[in-house]
Amino acid sequence: VSHMGEFLVEGPSALELVQKVTSNDASKLTVGKAQYSCIPNETGGIVDDLIVYRVKEDTYLLVVNASNIQKDWDFISSKNDVGANIRDLSDDYSLLAIQGPKAVEAMQSLTSHDLSEIKFYNFVVGDFAGIEHVIISATGYTGSGGFEIYCKNSEVKQIWDKVFEAGADYGIKPIGLAARDTLRLEMGYSLYGNDIDDTTSPFEAGLGWIVKFTKQFTNSDNLAESKKHILDRKLIAFELDEKGIPRQGYDIVDSNGKQIGKVTSGTMSPSLKKGIGLGYVSPVFSDFGSKIHIQVRKKAIPATVVKLPFYKG
Repeated sequence: VSHMGEFLVEGPSALELVQKVTSNDASKLTVGKAQYSCIPNETGGIVDDLIVYRVKEDTYLLVVNASNIQKDWDFISSKNDVGANIRDLSDDYSLLAIQGPKAVEAMQSLTSHDLSEIKFYNFVVGDFAGIEHVIISATGYTGSGGFEIYCKNSEVKQIWDKVFEAGADYGIKPIGLAARDTLRLEMGYSLYGNDIDDTTSPFEAGLGWIVKFTKQFTNSDNLAESKKHILDRKLIAFELDEKGIPRQGYDIVDSNGKQIGKVTSGTMSPSLKKGIGLGYVSPVFSDFGSKIHIQVRKKAIPATVVKLPFYKG
Protein backbone atom coordinates (compact mmCIF):
# COMPACT_ATOMS: atom_id res chain seq x y z
CA VAL A 1 0.00 0.00 0.00
CA SER A 2 2.91 2.28 -0.85
CA HIS A 3 0.51 4.74 -2.47
CA MET A 4 -0.29 6.19 0.97
CA GLY A 5 1.08 9.65 1.77
CA GLU A 6 3.58 10.40 4.53
CA PHE A 7 4.27 13.85 5.98
CA LEU A 8 6.91 14.43 8.66
CA VAL A 9 6.22 17.33 11.04
CA GLU A 10 9.26 18.33 13.09
CA GLY A 11 10.57 20.96 15.48
CA PRO A 12 9.52 22.66 18.73
CA SER A 13 6.20 23.72 17.12
CA ALA A 14 5.40 20.29 15.64
CA LEU A 15 2.77 19.36 18.23
CA GLU A 16 1.18 22.81 17.98
CA LEU A 17 0.65 22.37 14.23
CA VAL A 18 -0.61 18.78 14.53
CA GLN A 19 -3.08 19.89 17.21
CA LYS A 20 -4.23 22.77 15.03
CA VAL A 21 -5.05 20.68 11.94
CA THR A 22 -6.28 17.39 13.46
CA SER A 23 -9.37 16.65 15.53
CA ASN A 24 -7.99 14.11 17.99
CA ASP A 25 -5.73 15.09 20.90
CA ALA A 26 -2.16 14.39 19.79
CA SER A 27 -0.81 15.63 23.13
CA LYS A 28 -1.92 12.27 24.56
CA LEU A 29 0.59 10.46 22.33
CA THR A 30 3.88 9.31 23.81
CA VAL A 31 6.78 8.28 21.57
CA GLY A 32 5.89 4.91 20.01
CA LYS A 33 2.14 5.47 19.99
CA ALA A 34 -0.25 6.28 17.14
CA GLN A 35 -3.83 7.52 16.90
CA TYR A 36 -6.60 7.64 14.32
CA SER A 37 -7.73 11.18 13.57
CA CYS A 38 -9.18 13.44 10.91
CA ILE A 39 -8.40 16.84 9.39
CA PRO A 40 -11.53 19.02 9.65
CA ASN A 41 -12.15 21.76 7.09
CA GLU A 42 -13.65 25.22 7.62
CA THR A 43 -17.16 24.16 6.60
CA GLY A 44 -17.73 21.22 8.95
CA GLY A 45 -16.52 18.50 6.58
CA ILE A 46 -13.42 16.32 6.51
CA VAL A 47 -10.31 17.12 4.46
CA ASP A 48 -9.02 13.60 5.15
CA ASP A 49 -8.74 10.89 7.77
CA LEU A 50 -5.26 9.87 8.84
CA ILE A 51 -3.03 8.20 11.41
CA VAL A 52 -0.72 10.33 13.55
CA TYR A 53 2.48 8.68 14.84
CA ARG A 54 4.72 10.25 17.48
CA VAL A 55 8.15 9.16 16.23
CA LYS A 56 10.32 11.33 18.51
CA GLU A 57 9.68 13.97 21.17
CA ASP A 58 9.27 16.72 18.53
CA THR A 59 8.60 14.58 15.44
CA TYR A 60 5.23 13.36 14.15
CA LEU A 61 4.47 11.23 11.10
CA LEU A 62 1.11 11.87 9.43
CA VAL A 63 -0.06 9.06 7.15
CA VAL A 64 -2.76 10.27 4.76
CA ASN A 65 -4.78 8.87 1.86
CA ALA A 66 -3.12 8.70 -1.54
CA SER A 67 -5.81 10.60 -3.41
CA ASN A 68 -5.54 13.49 -0.94
CA ILE A 69 -1.77 13.98 -0.70
CA GLN A 70 -1.66 17.34 -2.50
CA LYS A 71 -4.90 18.60 -0.93
CA ASP A 72 -3.72 17.65 2.57
CA TRP A 73 -0.28 19.16 2.00
CA ASP A 74 -1.78 22.44 0.83
CA PHE A 75 -4.22 22.58 3.75
CA ILE A 76 -1.67 21.76 6.45
CA SER A 77 0.87 24.15 4.93
CA SER A 78 -1.72 26.94 4.91
CA LYS A 79 -2.20 26.49 8.67
CA ASN A 80 1.53 26.42 9.46
CA ASP A 81 1.99 29.88 10.91
CA VAL A 82 3.72 28.36 13.95
CA GLY A 83 7.03 27.61 12.22
CA ALA A 84 6.92 23.81 12.21
CA ASN A 85 9.10 22.02 9.66
CA ILE A 86 7.00 19.87 7.28
CA ARG A 87 8.40 17.40 4.77
CA ASP A 88 6.49 15.34 2.22
CA LEU A 89 8.09 11.86 2.21
CA SER A 90 5.36 10.25 0.10
CA ASP A 91 7.58 9.60 -2.93
CA ASP A 92 10.51 8.33 -0.84
CA TYR A 93 8.84 5.78 1.43
CA SER A 94 7.15 2.43 0.84
CA LEU A 95 4.52 0.77 3.01
CA LEU A 96 3.79 -2.94 3.31
CA ALA A 97 0.71 -4.12 5.23
CA ILE A 98 1.35 -7.62 6.60
CA GLN A 99 -2.06 -8.58 7.90
CA GLY A 100 -3.73 -11.62 9.45
CA PRO A 101 -3.85 -13.65 12.66
CA LYS A 102 -0.53 -15.39 11.88
CA ALA A 103 1.39 -12.18 11.13
CA VAL A 104 3.24 -12.08 14.47
CA GLU A 105 4.33 -15.70 14.28
CA ALA A 106 5.27 -15.53 10.61
CA MET A 107 7.34 -12.34 10.85
CA GLN A 108 9.05 -12.81 14.24
CA SER A 109 12.22 -14.29 12.70
CA LEU A 110 12.80 -11.03 10.77
CA THR A 111 13.32 -8.79 13.80
CA SER A 112 14.95 -8.70 17.23
CA HIS A 113 11.85 -6.96 18.62
CA ASP A 114 9.17 -9.09 20.26
CA LEU A 115 6.28 -8.50 17.87
CA SER A 116 3.74 -9.94 20.30
CA GLU A 117 4.61 -7.10 22.70
CA ILE A 118 3.64 -4.34 20.22
CA LYS A 119 0.09 -3.41 21.20
CA PHE A 120 -2.55 -2.18 18.73
CA TYR A 121 -1.79 1.39 17.60
CA ASN A 122 1.75 1.17 18.98
CA PHE A 123 4.95 0.93 16.96
CA VAL A 124 8.72 0.51 17.21
CA VAL A 125 11.54 1.82 15.04
CA GLY A 126 14.10 -0.93 14.64
CA ASP A 127 15.55 -3.76 12.59
CA PHE A 128 13.39 -5.72 10.15
CA ALA A 129 14.49 -8.12 7.41
CA GLY A 130 18.11 -7.00 7.73
CA ILE A 131 17.28 -3.29 7.46
CA GLU A 132 17.69 -0.81 10.34
CA HIS A 133 15.39 2.11 11.26
CA VAL A 134 12.21 0.51 9.92
CA ILE A 135 8.85 1.49 11.43
CA ILE A 136 7.00 -1.65 12.58
CA SER A 137 3.47 -0.52 13.42
CA ALA A 138 0.64 -2.62 14.87
CA THR A 139 -1.92 -0.89 12.66
CA GLY A 140 -3.94 -1.86 9.61
CA TYR A 141 -7.14 -1.49 7.63
CA THR A 142 -8.33 -5.10 7.73
CA GLY A 143 -9.41 -5.81 11.31
CA SER A 144 -7.45 -9.06 11.27
CA GLY A 145 -4.32 -8.05 13.18
CA GLY A 146 -0.82 -7.66 11.81
CA PHE A 147 1.61 -4.89 11.01
CA GLU A 148 2.36 -2.04 8.66
CA ILE A 149 6.01 -1.69 7.70
CA TYR A 150 7.38 1.72 6.64
CA CYS A 151 10.75 1.76 4.88
CA LYS A 152 12.70 3.68 2.24
CA ASN A 153 11.98 2.82 -1.39
CA SER A 154 15.53 1.51 -1.80
CA GLU A 155 14.90 -1.02 0.99
CA VAL A 156 11.47 -2.33 0.07
CA LYS A 157 12.54 -5.08 -2.37
CA GLN A 158 14.78 -6.72 0.22
CA ILE A 159 12.02 -6.50 2.83
CA TRP A 160 9.39 -7.83 0.39
CA ASP A 161 11.57 -10.82 -0.52
CA LYS A 162 12.37 -11.63 3.13
CA VAL A 163 8.72 -11.29 4.15
CA PHE A 164 7.67 -13.86 1.55
CA GLU A 165 10.51 -16.20 2.52
CA ALA A 166 9.55 -16.01 6.20
CA GLY A 167 5.85 -16.33 5.44
CA ALA A 168 6.10 -19.23 2.98
CA ASP A 169 5.29 -21.87 5.61
CA TYR A 170 2.30 -19.80 6.75
CA GLY A 171 0.69 -19.51 3.32
CA ILE A 172 1.43 -15.82 2.85
CA LYS A 173 0.04 -14.31 -0.38
CA PRO A 174 0.25 -10.92 -2.10
CA ILE A 175 -3.20 -9.34 -1.86
CA GLY A 176 -4.61 -6.38 -3.79
CA LEU A 177 -6.69 -3.39 -2.79
CA ALA A 178 -10.02 -5.01 -3.75
CA ALA A 179 -9.53 -7.68 -1.06
CA ARG A 180 -8.47 -5.02 1.44
CA ASP A 181 -11.62 -3.05 0.63
CA THR A 182 -13.78 -6.08 1.40
CA LEU A 183 -11.97 -6.61 4.72
CA ARG A 184 -12.26 -2.97 5.79
CA LEU A 185 -15.96 -2.97 4.93
CA GLU A 186 -16.59 -6.13 6.97
CA MET A 187 -15.12 -4.17 9.90
CA GLY A 188 -17.14 -1.06 9.06
CA TYR A 189 -14.10 1.16 8.56
CA SER A 190 -14.87 4.32 6.59
CA LEU A 191 -13.23 4.90 3.21
CA TYR A 192 -12.43 8.47 2.23
CA GLY A 193 -14.24 9.44 -0.96
CA ASN A 194 -17.00 6.92 -0.26
CA ASP A 195 -18.19 7.16 3.34
CA ILE A 196 -16.52 10.42 4.35
CA ASP A 197 -15.52 13.48 2.33
CA ASP A 198 -15.38 17.29 2.35
CA THR A 199 -19.14 17.47 2.98
CA THR A 200 -19.57 14.91 5.78
CA SER A 201 -19.17 15.93 9.41
CA PRO A 202 -17.34 13.58 11.80
CA PHE A 203 -20.57 13.28 13.82
CA GLU A 204 -22.67 12.19 10.83
CA ALA A 205 -20.00 9.59 10.06
CA GLY A 206 -19.93 8.18 13.60
CA LEU A 207 -16.44 9.58 14.18
CA GLY A 208 -17.30 11.79 17.14
CA TRP A 209 -14.90 9.69 19.24
CA ILE A 210 -11.90 11.18 17.40
CA VAL A 211 -13.07 14.79 17.91
CA LYS A 212 -11.68 16.27 21.14
CA PHE A 213 -12.91 19.71 22.19
CA THR A 214 -10.33 19.93 24.97
CA LYS A 215 -8.23 21.89 22.45
CA GLN A 216 -8.68 24.33 19.58
CA PHE A 217 -8.44 23.12 15.97
CA THR A 218 -9.76 24.17 12.57
CA ASN A 219 -13.47 25.02 12.86
CA SER A 220 -13.65 23.49 16.35
CA ASP A 221 -16.07 26.12 17.69
CA ASN A 222 -18.57 25.53 14.87
CA LEU A 223 -18.20 21.75 15.16
CA ALA A 224 -18.84 21.95 18.90
CA GLU A 225 -21.98 23.99 18.22
CA SER A 226 -23.17 21.51 15.56
CA LYS A 227 -22.83 18.66 18.06
CA LYS A 228 -25.68 20.19 20.07
CA HIS A 229 -28.14 19.93 17.19
CA ILE A 230 -29.99 16.95 15.72
CA LEU A 231 -28.15 15.51 12.72
CA ASP A 232 -29.71 15.67 9.26
CA ARG A 233 -28.27 12.27 8.36
CA LYS A 234 -26.29 9.44 9.91
CA LEU A 235 -23.98 6.78 8.53
CA ILE A 236 -25.52 3.35 9.06
CA ALA A 237 -24.44 -0.22 8.47
CA PHE A 238 -26.90 -2.65 6.90
CA GLU A 239 -27.19 -6.29 5.87
CA LEU A 240 -29.42 -7.44 3.03
CA ASP A 241 -32.19 -9.81 4.12
CA GLU A 242 -32.33 -11.38 0.65
CA LYS A 243 -29.88 -12.16 -2.12
CA GLY A 244 -28.26 -9.16 -3.79
CA ILE A 245 -25.17 -6.96 -3.85
CA PRO A 246 -25.46 -3.32 -2.76
CA ARG A 247 -23.14 -0.90 -4.55
CA GLN A 248 -21.99 2.68 -3.99
CA GLY A 249 -24.61 5.13 -5.27
CA TYR A 250 -27.62 2.82 -4.94
CA ASP A 251 -30.70 4.43 -3.39
CA ILE A 252 -31.82 3.53 0.12
CA VAL A 253 -35.64 3.62 0.28
CA ASP A 254 -38.36 3.10 2.86
CA SER A 255 -41.18 0.53 2.68
CA ASN A 256 -43.13 2.88 0.39
CA GLY A 257 -40.26 3.23 -2.06
CA LYS A 258 -39.43 6.80 -0.98
CA GLN A 259 -35.71 7.61 -1.11
CA ILE A 260 -34.23 8.11 2.37
CA GLY A 261 -30.52 7.93 1.56
CA LYS A 262 -27.68 6.57 -0.55
CA VAL A 263 -25.31 3.61 -0.26
CA THR A 264 -21.70 4.82 0.14
CA SER A 265 -19.98 1.41 0.28
CA GLY A 266 -21.31 -2.06 -0.47
CA THR A 267 -20.20 -5.56 -1.37
CA MET A 268 -20.92 -9.27 -1.05
CA SER A 269 -19.28 -10.26 2.24
CA PRO A 270 -17.24 -13.47 1.81
CA SER A 271 -17.29 -14.02 5.60
CA LEU A 272 -21.02 -13.46 6.12
CA LYS A 273 -22.16 -14.79 2.71
CA LYS A 274 -24.55 -11.88 2.31
CA GLY A 275 -24.69 -8.35 0.93
CA ILE A 276 -23.49 -5.66 3.34
CA GLY A 277 -23.04 -1.92 3.09
CA LEU A 278 -22.77 1.53 4.60
CA GLY A 279 -24.86 4.56 3.73
CA TYR A 280 -26.36 7.80 4.95
CA VAL A 281 -30.01 7.99 5.98
CA SER A 282 -32.30 10.26 7.99
CA PRO A 283 -31.71 9.59 11.73
CA VAL A 284 -35.26 8.22 12.06
CA PHE A 285 -34.10 5.13 10.12
CA SER A 286 -30.75 4.75 11.90
CA ASP A 287 -31.66 2.64 14.94
CA PHE A 288 -30.30 -0.91 15.08
CA GLY A 289 -32.95 -3.29 13.77
CA SER A 290 -34.61 -0.67 11.56
CA LYS A 291 -35.98 -2.07 8.31
CA ILE A 292 -34.94 -0.34 5.10
CA HIS A 293 -34.70 -1.30 1.41
CA ILE A 294 -31.83 -1.04 -1.06
CA GLN A 295 -32.77 -0.31 -4.66
CA VAL A 296 -30.69 -2.88 -6.55
CA ARG A 297 -31.45 -2.19 -10.21
CA LYS A 298 -35.26 -2.45 -10.41
CA LYS A 299 -35.79 -4.38 -7.19
CA ALA A 300 -36.08 -2.95 -3.67
CA ILE A 301 -34.31 -5.54 -1.52
CA PRO A 302 -35.17 -5.52 2.22
CA ALA A 303 -32.29 -4.84 4.60
CA THR A 304 -31.71 -4.43 8.33
CA VAL A 305 -29.66 -1.75 10.10
CA VAL A 306 -27.00 -3.52 12.19
CA LYS A 307 -24.27 -2.75 14.69
CA LEU A 308 -20.66 -2.73 13.53
CA PRO A 309 -18.47 -4.59 12.90
CA PHE A 310 -20.27 -6.85 10.43
CA TYR A 311 -17.67 -9.56 11.00
CA LYS A 312 -17.46 -10.40 14.68
CA GLY A 313 -15.05 -13.35 14.49
